[in-house]
Amino acid sequence: MAAPMRLKSTLAVVTGGGSGIGRAICQRLSQEGASVAVVDVNIDSANETLQSLSRGVPGQDHVVLTADVSRSDSVLAVMEQIQSRFSAPPRVAVNSAGITRDEFLLRLSEESFDSVLSVNLKGPFLITQAVARSIVSSGQNGGSIINIGSIVGKVGNLGQANYAASKAGVEGLTKTAAKELAKFGIRCNTVLPGFIATPMTDKVPQKVLDKISGMIPLGRLGQPEDIADVCAFLASDDSKYITGTSIEVTGGLYL
Repeated sequence: MAAPMRLKSTLAVVTGGGSGIGRAICQRLSQEGASVAVVDVNIDSANETLQSLSRGVPGQDHVVLTADVSRSDSVLAVMEQIQSRFSAPPRVAVNSAGITRDEFLLRLSEESFDSVLSVNLKGPFLITQAVARSIVSSGQNGGSIINIGSIVGKVGNLGQANYAASKAGVEGLTKTAAKELAKFGIRCNTVLPGFIATPMTDKVPQKVLDKISGMIPLGRLGQPEDIADVCAFLASDDSKYITGTSIEVTGGLYL
């Protein structure tokens, strides 16, 4: 079934767009007519995503940009590149860039804690702030900011004190941004994936994945496209009265 064309003439920026969930989101937004700025720290994987994007709408224009989302100067440079190429701010931003540095709490290093918080929480803060500022300064209000959290941010997970803390923080950031930015017509929501089959889960032993699948009421790991579907909905006017919320996409896990 062809995707609906809900995002024609929309410029979207997606961080972590080079693989996994981020790549699927870039693909889905482009299928719905958006022009996509694929942002990733890895230029090669971002270019692979670029090659897979739809170009079925006149005027559709995609671009690859490299950035370390944990650094304000890097985020500012990306926003300047987007502005100079498109002469407009992005109306949709999806913060999908994320890392893990898993270790049990008693052995977790300060560096591993800081690095995960920097990418997973400070990154969405910097992108949200930069995109919102560019929309407000353009004088034309309206936009949708979508942050990828995790069900782990709600329930915790063994060996992921840093990751769970960062994703819980993303929800707090998003709910606050939603309250502050509503007067500018900017909606902010969080998507909480459960266990999704991505390059991150490729490292997990199959017997562990089988056990996890058995705990999921729908009986399978999620696919990146399952997350992308929800992001496309939140990016579009179909969700125009939804802001400050978190949508769990977990197959029923932890209900």
